[in-house]
Amino acid sequence: MRPITSLICWLLWLQATLVGAATFTNPLKDPNGSDPHIVWTGGYYYLMTTTWTDLQITRATTLGGLKTGETKTVWTDTNSARCCNVWAPELHYFDGVWYIYYTAGTSANLDGQRPHVLKGGATPWDSWSYLAQLTTTWGIDGTVVRFTTGNYFVYSCMSNSLQSLCIAPLNSPGSIGTSKVLSQPTESWETVGAPVQEGAAAMYHGGKTYITYSASYCWTSSYQLGLLTWNGGDPASSSSWVKSGPVFSSANGNYGTGHNGYVDPPNPNLRPSRAGNSMLT
Repeated sequence: MRPITSLICWLLWLQATLVGAATFTNPLKDPNGSDPHIVWTGGYYYLMTTTWTDLQITRATTLGGLKTGETKTVWTDTNSARCCNVWAPELHYFDGVWYIYYTAGTSANLDGQRPHVLKGGATPWDSWSYLAQLTTTWGIDGTVVRFTTGNYFVYSCMSNSLQSLCIAPLNSPGSIGTSKVLSQPTESWETVGAPVQEGAAAMYHGGKTYITYSASYCWTSSYQLGLLTWNGGDPASSSSWVKSGPVFSSANGNYGTGHNGYVDPPNPNLRPSRAGNSMLT
């Protein structure tokens, strides 16, 4: 569930190069740091953000450099069905080509939110063109989860009046198969303010596959992260995932931990970052 103001409810989980002191200071982007997503490729960090009416990419050779890095708007849309309320862009790479998965809808309200995909080139800095709308029903915060048997698209959907997580096979970068409900907000820590599961992100570690996701309403201090752990079964079956959490919550004066992401930089040291109400940190 999203507000229609510019409140940032998202936490980005960064992996940074740690040599002695920290190599960056917060915030990394202020203003226009909504819905951050970072990839490392070809010697650059590429930071995707949205102003809610367009998609922007900033690039730099270091995380700290993103603060003053080169920024360009890579997408705006005049189509009234997908012009506005632009959220949650993510960069994903398939067969030598980069794609942006994002959410957009109409200017009237949030009922028209749908997941969309843009096609780029060999680097995230290349030009972009519109490829496809992925669902005909309400959906936000799409991401890609990869398995040896194929790729899947996971997004936040509505099921039985609950904002849940759905999963569908990614048949191609611009099309998905039949969606199924993967998980629903049934635990008390997932229902503060409203029952919500959104902002999914894939994580791979130690031979295991995980999906972290945001739970509860993002305007509350109880917006936090849950975890789904794959047990090796059919990725599209809810019985193949074990829920636990919350695994990351508000504490020590830091509030609104939520929509997260992961980046693989050249140095594999993990470093967490904190969320801000009007900036990316």
